Amino acid sequence: MSLAGELAAGITALKLDVAPEAQQRMLDYLALVEKWNKAYNLTAVREPAKMLTHHLLDSLSVLPHVRGPRVLDVGSGAGLPGIPLALACPQWQFTLLDSNHKKTTFLRQAAIELKLNNVDVVCDRVESWASPQPFDTVVSRAFSDLPEFLTLAGKLCAKTGVVVAMKGVYPHEELLQVPKDFQLRNVVSLNVPGLGAERHAAVLQPA
Repeated sequence: MSLAGELAAGITALKLDVAPEAQQRMLDYLALVEKWNKAYNLTAVREPAKMLTHHLLDSLSVLPHVRGPRVLDVGSGAGLPGIPLALACPQWQFTLLDSNHKKTTFLRQAAIELKLNNVDVVCDRVESWASPQPFDTVVSRAFSDLPEFLTLAGKLCAKTGVVVAMKGVYPHEELLQVPKDFQLRNVVSLNVPGLGAERHAAVLQPA
């Protein structure tokens, strides 16, 4: 099956509604990651077919648990999950935060090339960055363990917002150390088509 076919099938399996034009731009994004990866080492995954499951579909799997219109992706790296989510939800505004200059250079270029008018890129450390207004969702895919993520990034979440931490196996240990100013809503099992690995999302809200 072609990459386009695999992406369409994966989106259907995730029960998501993503416009065909947005799906094409997701494939354009993968091509950009592959091109820049040679010089910038954005991701350890090199093969486009593997990137599709490990990065694109993995990022999209969390979409039902994200609320807009303002979304912050902490430790965005190559733009995951922020860019796939921004392509799927053009009506929402996304901020991609990362302290690595090379990665934010890539993110800015990707936003220009993909015509992502709903994406802002910030190069800063989450503990020192202050947003003019809080976010409806603060999401992270590979930033740190849950207690540290909440301690550093929790302040950027609106009182009525959610923090979504994407994890591999069920994070039993980390959940025991959730700071008192947050409460766990649920831990959702994410079934990523073609991934063959455990994925979960811990969804929390300010107490």
